Amino acid sequence: MRSRSKAKAIDRIEGEALLNIYYNERGDPFKATIEVSEAPRFFEKLIIGRKVQEVPDLVSRICGICYSAHQIASIRALEKALGLEVTEQTETLRKLLAYGGMIQSHALHFFFLAVPDFFGNENIFDLTKEDTRWIQWGYKIKSVGDLLTELIGGRAIHPITPTIGGFKRRPKENKLKKILKELYEAREVIKKCVDVLGDFELPKFLKKFRFVTLTSDSEYPVNRGLVTSGLDIKFPEDEYLNHIKEKEVPHSTSKRAYLNDGSTFIVGPLARLNMNFDKLNPVAKEFSETLKFMSRCDNLFSSHLARVIEMSHFLEESIKTIEELKIRDENLPNYEIKPNIGCALVEAPRGLLFHQYEIDKNGRIKKADIITPTVCNLSSAEEVVLEYVQSIEKSSDDTVRNICERLIRCYDFCLSCSVHVENIYKT
Repeated sequence: MRSRSKAKAIDRIEGEALLNIYYNERGDPFKATIEVSEAPRFFEKLIIGRKVQEVPDLVSRICGICYSAHQIASIRALEKALGLEVTEQTETLRKLLAYGGMIQSHALHFFFLAVPDFFGNENIFDLTKEDTRWIQWGYKIKSVGDLLTELIGGRAIHPITPTIGGFKRRPKENKLKKILKELYEAREVIKKCVDVLGDFELPKFLKKFRFVTLTSDSEYPVNRGLVTSGLDIKFPEDEYLNHIKEKEVPHSTSKRAYLNDGSTFIVGPLARLNMNFDKLNPVAKEFSETLKFMSRCDNLFSSHLARVIEMSHFLEESIKTIEELKIRDENLPNYEIKPNIGCALVEAPRGLLFHQYEIDKNGRIKKADIITPTVCNLSSAEEVVLEYVQSIEKSSDDTVRNICERLIRCYDFCLSCSVHVENIYKT
């Protein structure tokens, strides 16, 4: 006879999910599932028949956190299908837009959802009763990310200026220069945060993870690069579906993704830092030394430190880019509508985000495929939870669930992005 532990809602993640741990008659755990209970959102079906120009704004509504990444991935995929090349200025502004999205998302998760785990608090409000610095620091960093997004994208949430071929409206150079003061202040906040975190001893969950991420010879990649799924395996984004497979599972409205050999993998800041450490900004590299984050780190709990290091990197790169930026007038390119397929990969805050579209002869979407980072990470998280529970002595359900939730929070799930099933199973 097999039994299941009482389902427990996972706290302090984006979205709603239950953690289930299954035990056999001897009381040994043999299965763990993360049951995503959010309603399916069918975005891949909703955009069928839409004009290509409408798609980027529509898919940015997939999420209230990862909107910039969805928009950039969508635009790049459509540009490839249409045979469009964009200017260097457009690429630069898109990077700044991506940096803003990274900064605000990492700040939201780290300061408001993850930091209470460092101090053994139930939530950020309990921590604030003892120490108000973290919520103040978090608000400062997130507001800077939002401000950067607003200046580049036209507004802080669901940007309106990015479009196929460039931007409907470019930011004013003088306004961009004015936010340098805010960026300098945010840089000092990260330094204070790192000084405190340098004395922390994180829990350890060591595992030889298979990291999948974008890499580049010239920069720490966000919007383009080669895909790396191992030190000796690299391939272009067009081959992504040859290596990654999605499947639906009966216990969840979110799909799962696996490598071709059936193994799990992880995407996100821990993967990015492990594969791109040498491309970090010098300031971020210095902070990584203070945080004892080496170039190869297999401790899942260090994912939180990876977000802090990335926040530093993206702040420094934003400062450098804006200081050197000279905005010039550009016209959007003309393009011819033709049947074709285009795909693109970008690094969203939580990891690799894939968009692919098939366009018909009338310039409308015939087919769409979107694979989000959370879909990639869910299988790994279920595997990690089971390995952890099997490795410890029998403890109370509450003790087991609490540490499992801490492990799950390392992935920073964005469940609203992940519920893209096409079939609903009855259980």
